[in-house]
Formats: sequence, structure tokens, C-alpha cells
Amino acid sequence: QVQLVESGGGSVQPGGSLRLSCTASGYVACMSWFRQAPGKERTWVSAISSGGGTTLYADSVKGRFTISRDNAKNTLFLQMNSLKPEDTGMYYCAADSSEPFCGSRRTFLYWGQGTQVTVSS
Repeated sequence: QVQLVESGGGSVQPGGSLRLSCTASGYVACMSWFRQAPGKERTWVSAISSGGGTTLYADSVKGRFTISRDNAKNTLFLQMNSLKPEDTGMYYCAADSSEPFCGSRRTFLYWGQGTQVTVSS
């Protein structure tokens, strides 16, 4: 059983930046980021292939967020720039054990516990 642990959340003003990390306790293949705003459903944000060469973004974050990974450290990142109040929410990483690329799918074998991001003036 692989565990995922997110970090890097916090409170920032609109226009600010944060970098989220998600460290896996073992090997994982495709990985994704999701977020859940208060009172709303969890939504997909971004995905990256097992090798890191293929990425995909939700329209709402395209051009502002960058997903990447360091496989030597089993760590996934999400660089978030030009943050907006509507980016506020709990951010979760998710991973699969064998699929090379998961795209925007919502079912995953492994989930982290989440890290809170709050964007407010």
C-alpha cells in the first residue's frame, strides 16, 4: 500500500504563488492533482504521466499552474502562480500503480489527505 503525503499549502493574497508537493512512499505511475472548495465536489486540476513527459490541465488553471514530478524522489509538484480566490480549497494528490497516464479521470488507487490552500485579501 502506497501512502501519499501532500505539503506546501497555506494562505496567500490574490496574485500570489504557492508550490504544493506530494511524496509517495513507493512507486507510482500516473499522478494527478484535485481540489475541493468548501461545499463543493472534488474537481480534477491537472495530471502528469509516469515519465513526466505528458501533462494536462483543467481550463480554469491552464497557464497559471504547472505540474511536474521528480521520480528519483517519488515526489509530485504543483506550482501555482497568479492565484485567485476561486483557487481556494483542499488540494489532493492521487496516483495509480500501473497506468502510464490517467488524464482527467477521477478514480485512483491512492489518495493523499490533502493540503489547504486559501487565497484571500
